[in-house]
Amino acid sequence: MPSSRNLLLAIAAVSFALVGAALYLQHAKDMLPCPLCVIQRYLFLGIGLFSLIGASIGAGDGKLKAVTGLALLCALGGLGVVAKHLYVLAHPGFSCGIDPMETMLNKIPTATLMPWLFRADGLCEAAQDTVFGLNVPQWSAVWFVILTVALVTTLVRRVR
Repeated sequence: MPSSRNLLLAIAAVSFALVGAALYLQHAKDMLPCPLCVIQRYLFLGIGLFSLIGASIGAGDGKLKAVTGLALLCALGGLGVVAKHLYVLAHPGFSCGIDPMETMLNKIPTATLMPWLFRADGLCEAAQDTVFGLNVPQWSAVWFVILTVALVTTLVRRVR
């Protein structure tokens, strides 16, 4: 069974790779991110960052559980955001298009400093293009579930 450190490194790598895939789809395939997509990017980055920090903390350190818990909170938040996104896709006409959330997201310092990563330009209901049979929000849901299970596994192993 892999160590908690190796599992956290794998979780971080997957999280960062998913953001890289999103950037590829945005810049190479012109799939513009909507506000919910951008929030999911922040949460994937949070999972990756907290997992990376957790992997660098010693196994006997009590901070490991707290940092892994923060990564788990990001994953659970991602499940909530992607659930809303899937709801929007399932109910045409219920959009998160140009609204206060998009305006607020695009004014956050990270969005103004790195618009190529954090600027919301798309419509949530427009995420219909598929990649290997699933649309991007469906893939996000799959990965948030996998990462949540992996983080819970890491926490449970730490408790024993």
